[in-house]
Amino acid sequence: MAVVVLRGPRGHFRWRVPTCTRGVRGAASPAGGQQDFDLLVIGGGSGGLACAKEAAQLGKKVAVTDYVEPSPQGTRWGLGGTCVNVGCIPKKLMHQAALLGDMIRDAHHYGWEVAQPVQHDWNKMAEAVQNHVKSLNWGHRVQLQDRKVKYFNIKASFVDKHTVCGVTKSGKETLLSADHIVIATGGRPKYPTHIEGASEYGITSDDIFWLKESPGKTSKPATADVALECAGFLTGIGLDTTVMMRSIPLRGFDQQMSSLVTEHMESHGTRFLKGCVPSRIEKLPAGQLQVTWDDHASGKEGTGIFDTVLWAIGRVPETRNLNLEKAGVNTNPKNQKILVDAQEATSVPHIFAIGDVAEGRPELTPTAIMAGKLLAQRLYGKSSALMDYSNVPTTVFTPLEYGCVGLSEEEAVTVHGQEHVEVYHAYYKPLEFTVAERDASQCYIKMVCLREPPQLVLGLHFLGPNAGEVIQGFALGIKCGASYTQVMQTVGIHPTCSEEVVKLRISKRSGLDPTVTGC
Repeated sequence: MAVVVLRGPRGHFRWRVPTCTRGVRGAASPAGGQQDFDLLVIGGGSGGLACAKEAAQLGKKVAVTDYVEPSPQGTRWGLGGTCVNVGCIPKKLMHQAALLGDMIRDAHHYGWEVAQPVQHDWNKMAEAVQNHVKSLNWGHRVQLQDRKVKYFNIKASFVDKHTVCGVTKSGKETLLSADHIVIATGGRPKYPTHIEGASEYGITSDDIFWLKESPGKTSKPATADVALECAGFLTGIGLDTTVMMRSIPLRGFDQQMSSLVTEHMESHGTRFLKGCVPSRIEKLPAGQLQVTWDDHASGKEGTGIFDTVLWAIGRVPETRNLNLEKAGVNTNPKNQKILVDAQEATSVPHIFAIGDVAEGRPELTPTAIMAGKLLAQRLYGKSSALMDYSNVPTTVFTPLEYGCVGLSEEEAVTVHGQEHVEVYHAYYKPLEFTVAERDASQCYIKMVCLREPPQLVLGLHFLGPNAGEVIQGFALGIKCGASYTQVMQTVGIHPTCSEEVVKLRISKRSGLDPTVTGC
C-alpha cells in the first residue's frame, strides 16, 4: 500500500448517474425506441475502441457506450479510457519531464552553460499534458465517426442478455440491443475503506494527472508500479515525496529487479517508509494534511505533514453497476472481475469481456487492444486466432526504467526447479552516464534460461535507460522461442545499452563478478 500527499485545489463531490427505470420487459420503452446493432461495446477504453473499430471495418453495425463517473474528488475526462486519460500517456509525459531535469543537470558536463538553479513549472507541464490528452479524446471521436461507429456518452447496464439501458448525465434513457456484446469497462483505483479521511482528503491516479497546481510535498501509500512511477516523476521534478511501503515493492515482478528499482529511487531522493501502514488522515487548519501511520517494525505510531496524499493500492473492475446478474454473466466473487474463457467469452456465449475487467488478464493496454481486435476478427472475419497472453513484455517507467518479458527468476525456479534454471547477469554502465559521472550502481540485466542446452530463454529483465525500447525487440525473439545460444550469436549495436544483453556471459551459478569492465 502506498500514499502520496500532494497540494492542489479540488472539490469533494461525487455525481452519480441515475439507474435505468425503464426498458425492462413489461415496462414502457424510452422515447425513440430501441436501437439494434450487430455489436455493442460497453466501455470506450483502448480495448473496447479497438474491438469496435475492427468490427466496423469488417462491415458490421457497431455501437460504443462510454461514461466516466467523476472521481471522489470530482475529476473527469473524455473518451479513451484509463491509458489515454489517467494512465500510460500522461504518466509517460510527466516521466519525460523528470528525465529532462536530469539531462539539464548533465548538460554542463557536455559543454552547455545552463543558468542555475533550474526551476520546474507544474502548471505549464500539466497544461501541455492535458491538452495532448484532450487532442487524443477528440481523435478517438473522429475515428469512430469515420468508421461509422455509433457513440453513446451514456452509462450502460444490462436489461437482459441482449439489451442494455443507457442513462445520460441529464437522466435520459436509451435502449440498445445487439447480437454480440463486449464488456470493456476497465477499472478504477481503490480507496482504502478502513482509513479515516482517506477518500475525503486523498487523491488517486485518476486525479494526479489533472491537477492544475503543483501537489507539493506528497505522501504515497503503495508499492504497485503506478505508485513508484508517480513517486519517481514527482521526485524528479523537485517535489518532496514519501512512499509508504507495507510489504514488497512491485508485487508480481522479479523481486531482485524490484529492489534495485527502489534502491535507485531512494538514492535519488524518494523517501521510503518500509513496513508502514497509514491509519488516518486529518486536515489541519492551515490546509495541510497530517498522516498518521503504524510502523510494524518498531510497533510505534508515526506522523507526518503533507500537502497531498496519493493512494495507489490497486484497482477494482468497473462491474458493480452493470447489472450483470440480469444477463447471467458470472464474476469472481472475491474481486468482481468477469470470468472468461480462452475465446474471451463469459458464461453467456454471445457476451464477451476484454481488458482489465476480465479475470486472469494482464492489466496492460496493448493486450487489451490485441484481444479486442482478435475478438472482432473471430466474430466477423472468419479468423480463429486466439490472444496469446504468454511472454507479454512490459515496462515500469520509474526514474531508472525496468523492462521485462517472460518469467521472473522466482517463477522460473518454481516452475522448473532451481537445478534446471540458469541465470546470466551483468551490472553495466551506460555510456551516457560516464561523462556526467552518474551513478550506475543499479543498472542491471539478467536473462533467465533453462539450464539444458540450447538453453531456452524463459525471461529477460533490464534496468536502465529506455528499457521499453530495449525489451520490445528482444520480446519478439523470446516469443519465437529464442535460446541463450542464439542470443549470444546476435551481433550487438555499439555503443548501446541493448548490446549488453547479447554480451551476457556470467552466470549466477558461477559466482563470478558480473560487472562489465570493457567491450
